[in-house]
Amino acid sequence: MKNVLAINSGSSSLKFKVIEFDESPRTAARFTGSSRYEGSIEGIGLAAKTMLRPAGKQVVQVTRNVSTHAEAVRCMMQMLEESSRLDGQDLRIDAVGHRVVHGGEQFREPVVIDDDVVAAIDRLAEFAPLHIPGSIAGIKGARAALGSHIPMVAVFDTAFHRSIPPHAATYAIDLDLARKHGIHRYGFHGIAHASLAGICAAAVKRPLTQLRLITLQLGNGCSATAIDGGRSVDTSMGFTPLEGLVMGTRSGDLDPAVVGHLVRREGLSVDEVERLLNERSGLLGVSGLSRDMRELLNAAEGRPDSRAALALDIFCYRVRKYIGAYLAVLGGADAIVFGGGIGERSAVIRARICEGMDWCGLRLDPVRNEAAREIAPGDAIKISEEGAPLVCYVAGGDEGMEIARATFECILNRRSSDP
Repeated sequence: MKNVLAINSGSSSLKFKVIEFDESPRTAARFTGSSRYEGSIEGIGLAAKTMLRPAGKQVVQVTRNVSTHAEAVRCMMQMLEESSRLDGQDLRIDAVGHRVVHGGEQFREPVVIDDDVVAAIDRLAEFAPLHIPGSIAGIKGARAALGSHIPMVAVFDTAFHRSIPPHAATYAIDLDLARKHGIHRYGFHGIAHASLAGICAAAVKRPLTQLRLITLQLGNGCSATAIDGGRSVDTSMGFTPLEGLVMGTRSGDLDPAVVGHLVRREGLSVDEVERLLNERSGLLGVSGLSRDMRELLNAAEGRPDSRAALALDIFCYRVRKYIGAYLAVLGGADAIVFGGGIGERSAVIRARICEGMDWCGLRLDPVRNEAAREIAPGDAIKISEEGAPLVCYVAGGDEGMEIARATFECILNRRSSDP
């Protein structure tokens, strides 16, 4: 096994990455690989935008008709094969890893995909109705295009958080009822948080098993995770991705009595309230303007009393609050790691989040922070002051690499256990 194709299939998109691994015996704690190709197909349905970036070469972009995920997979393979032929290379896909948002109670680690696994993932659609159908379509499309002889692995976002201890994962409701319906903190963005942690460990040149980290995945969806020795011990998202930090359109933490109150006072159904909290809340709901951080920063400039300014204040306060909570959970931390679209690109938001945190040794260097704008996947840039007790990094999360690594290890471990 050498080339692993990592696929992240959404409701109308397909992102992919081909990683080449060295099969020689590993000397590090984690397998490392190099990216050969990465790309995406956005807007599956009609006119889709396709993008392919061969390693070290220019991006190729084309718009074409792609009506289904199965067609998207065939389109992806065609792009990869054509590009490899132009390079005079033979591209052989040895394994495929698929990102799956929710593993439910059953899947606690990456698993080799068969018909039973596909059926079990399909049954989890009620927990993640916006994500699971896309994952299933991507899996079925890849199996149809590549054949059953290519091993495929499901890598679950929730699996990284299965190490959270019961006192942090259990909600204080009737325990029998909670267990009957599988209600507890699952956590999400696990692949992204695992990637940020691994990148930070490489940057500080220390084993991940020796580090206490707080990772911040800040984008349209946002989450914070406390990581001790490479294991998630608490995370802000819970039974669903609605809990925790303020997000683009999601409320984050909320008194659950608000749901009943809106049902009674506004005459809304429970489903309508859930849509409100998921789709019309967060930055968009507070600002009444946009979920886009750049638009809100522009709108709030010179207008401290505006709704846009309030949305930004709430967003930064909530992240800072979770950092403080997770410092208590971990008994201190070795590093804070910013990732995600906002975490990587917005120096202003990073500075506002960390403002006033001298008490715990978190002090940003304004010059370093401002310079950390374009970060390649897998890289990290230190933005804290030299000598600050609590180090802070911005990391270019690489979910494709993390999916490929988990796939590679899963298949090697399976082979080593076969008689």
